[in-house]
Amino acid sequence: MQRYSQKRVTSNIIKGSLGNMIEWFDWYIYASFAIYFAGSFFPDGDQTVELLSAAAIFAVGFLMRPFGSFIMGKYADKKGRRAALTLSVSIMATGSLLIAIIPTYSSIGVFAPLLLVCIRLVQGLSLGGEYGISATYLSEMATSGRRGYYASFQYVTLISGQLIALIVQIILQSMLSDAQLRAFGWRIPFAVGAVGAVIVLYLRLSMDETNQFKQTEKTKATRGSLRELAKYPNQVLTVVGLTFGGTIAFYTYTTYMQKYMINSLGLAPKLVTMINFVALLIFMAAQPLFGHLSDKIGRKPLLYWFGIGGTILTVPIFLGLKSFDSPVASFLLMLGGLLIVSGYTSINAIVKAELFPTEIRALGVGFPYGLTVAIFGGSVEYIALWLKHIGHEDWFFYYVSAAAFISFLVYVRMLETSKHSKLEESPETTEPDQPQAPTVSGPKDH
Repeated sequence: MQRYSQKRVTSNIIKGSLGNMIEWFDWYIYASFAIYFAGSFFPDGDQTVELLSAAAIFAVGFLMRPFGSFIMGKYADKKGRRAALTLSVSIMATGSLLIAIIPTYSSIGVFAPLLLVCIRLVQGLSLGGEYGISATYLSEMATSGRRGYYASFQYVTLISGQLIALIVQIILQSMLSDAQLRAFGWRIPFAVGAVGAVIVLYLRLSMDETNQFKQTEKTKATRGSLRELAKYPNQVLTVVGLTFGGTIAFYTYTTYMQKYMINSLGLAPKLVTMINFVALLIFMAAQPLFGHLSDKIGRKPLLYWFGIGGTILTVPIFLGLKSFDSPVASFLLMLGGLLIVSGYTSINAIVKAELFPTEIRALGVGFPYGLTVAIFGGSVEYIALWLKHIGHEDWFFYYVSAAAFISFLVYVRMLETSKHSKLEESPETTEPDQPQAPTVSGPKDH
C-alpha cells in the first residue's frame, strides 16, 4: 500500500479543505445577504416577517442534509472519499449559479420563492454530504498524533467560507447603495461562489484517496449500509448528543448573531458586518490551537470547556449584549461566545471519526450529524425570530444554554476517543519507515 509523504498529506488536506471552504461560502452567503434579498422573494413590509420567511427557507435547506449525508456517506464508503467530495462540490456550484440568476417575486410571483426552496434543498443535499466526507477524509489522511490538529482545519475552512462571504459583503456595501444591494447586488456573491466551486472542483480531481479506504475497499459487501451502521447504535447516539448542543450554539453565534445585532439591538448593518468579521477571524485562528491542544491532553477536556461554558455563560452573554450599548462590548461578548464554542467546533470532526471503522466511517460520521443539524441547527434562526415575534426573545437564550447542558452530560459519559480510536486500527498514511501502529480497542457501547 502506498504511503504518502508529509508534504503529500498536507497538499491533500489543503485541497480537501478548500472544497469545504467554498461549499460553506456558498451556503453562508444566503444567510449573510438575506437582509437584502428577503423582500425580493417575500414582500411584506415588516422586516422581521421578511427575515422570518427567509430563515424558514434556510431551515428547509437543512432538512435535506440528513438525506445528503446518507446518500453521499454511502457513496463515500463504497466508491471513495475523493469521488464523493468531487460530486458534492459540483452540486453546490450548480445551486449557487441558479440562485444568481433566479427571477424575483415581482417577475414570476409565487414561483420565485418556490424555486428558491428547490435550489436550497439541492444545496442542502450537497452540504449534508460534505461534512461527513470531509471529516472522514481529513481524519484518515492526517498523521497519527496530529489528527486533532489536522481535523480542526475542517472548521478553519468552514469559518473562512463565512469570512469570505463577509468580505464580499463589506466590499459590496462599500461599492453599492442599500437600494442597489436590494435590487441586484445580492446576486453577485452567488455568482462568485459558483466560479469558486468550479476552481475547487478542478483541484479535487487531483486529490489522493486515503490509504485506509483503499485497504478496506473490497473487504465488506455491506460497507456504507444501514445494516453495517446498525452495529454501532451507541456510537450513533453519541454523535447525536455531541452535535445537539454544539450545532445550536454554533449557528447562534455565527449566523443568528448578525441578525440579532441589527434587528434587536439596532446596530448599523455595516458595523455589525465588521464586528462579525473580526470576531470570526479570531475564532478561525483558534481552531488549530484547540485541535493541537486536544492531541496533547485529549478531546474530553475541550468538550467540557464548551459544555460548562455554554451552560453557564450563554444567557449572561446575550443579556449583556442588550445591556451594553457599545460596539466594543458587542464584539467582546460575541468573541467570548465563539471561544466557548471552539471547544466543540475544533474537535467534533475527529471525535466522530474516531468512533467508527473505515468501512462505515463516512456514513457514521455524517448521517446522525446531518439529522441532528437538520432538526436543531437549521431551526436556530427560525426559533429565535419566532420568539422575538411573539414577544419572548429571551427564552431563546435559555434554550441555547439548556442544549449545551444536555451535550455536556453526553461528554461526561462518553469515552476519551483519542485513546480508543478506530482510526488507529488502520495503517498510517505517512512516515513509511516507522512500524504500523498497534491495534487498540474501539469505543465500547455505552
